[in-house]
Amino acid sequence: MIRKHVTAVVAGVGMLAATNAYAAGELNIFNWGNYTSPELIEKFEKTYDVKVTITDYDSNDTALAKVRAGAHGFDMAVPSASFMPIWISEGLLLETNPTQMSNYGNVRDEFKSPDWDPGHKYSVPYQWGTVGVVVDTSVYNGDINTLAVIFDPPEELKGKINVAPEMLDLINAALNYTGSEQCSNDKSELKKARDVLINAKPHWLSMDYGVIEKFAGRDLGASLYWNGAAFRAREKNTDVRFGYPREGYPMWMDAVVVLKDAKNVENAKLFQNFLMEPENAALASAFARYANGIKGSEPFMPDDMKGAPEIDIPAEFIPMGYFSETCPPEVQEMYSAIWTELQK
Repeated sequence: MIRKHVTAVVAGVGMLAATNAYAAGELNIFNWGNYTSPELIEKFEKTYDVKVTITDYDSNDTALAKVRAGAHGFDMAVPSASFMPIWISEGLLLETNPTQMSNYGNVRDEFKSPDWDPGHKYSVPYQWGTVGVVVDTSVYNGDINTLAVIFDPPEELKGKINVAPEMLDLINAALNYTGSEQCSNDKSELKKARDVLINAKPHWLSMDYGVIEKFAGRDLGASLYWNGAAFRAREKNTDVRFGYPREGYPMWMDAVVVLKDAKNVENAKLFQNFLMEPENAALASAFARYANGIKGSEPFMPDDMKGAPEIDIPAEFIPMGYFSETCPPEVQEMYSAIWTELQK
């Protein structure tokens, strides 16, 4: 089971017995933008004679809304773990039973039968990471392991801050900053978090997803964002650093699923099994710069990811991490109210 704290994470033939067979045709994947390895897709296409089409989305909410609406034409999607219970409860996914696939034995034990997909009936693990503080240290050279950089910024950073427009990550971070935990249904605690967000917003430059090139061009001083993007930003701007907030920080894992109304089901199952091959998991990680949930992928990972500060969580900060959860409906309503006010 995936537990709230993540020390364990850091520290048969089945239904796809014939996965070596070719399954000529098509596969339509709905995935996060700038997240899919072209090399990985090319390898799958050549192996199985399948033409893959990738369509990008920018948030969990966008993906969920599109699939809910139907007539989308996608076979697969990549929701985050915190959204998986919603996709499952609304009947949007096909049971593909990955535990019966030939490569399932490669899944790391700590990611098997997770809370958000018990028994792994629907999904295979993709990549996982952290939400932290990304800072251009040529702009600010103070403490970066604190949410104060985002919510009570120093003068050097005011007007130069971005936050990823992900409701769950941002509100949970504000709750952490005020000493509360995710999914709190205490209205007074939520009000404190709301006040932190509203008071901080005037000091932000943007609420945007596209940060890598902005850090490269030195248009940003800081951002609340994902660790893999911080790694890619550092490749373009050597002054970029990633901080782990001591107040607590969300963690996430993305899951590869097959949609209930998929037209290319067998090819989608092939792709799920393909992703659980260690060398293929490493290809995905090498592109997006996140860790993956497949054991045996380490020898295939790029050398510059081994020991990278954005990937290997420092021991002192491991206890502060927690996987984001799906909040109860009544809490989701309060989150949505805060989010609507923040976006005005």
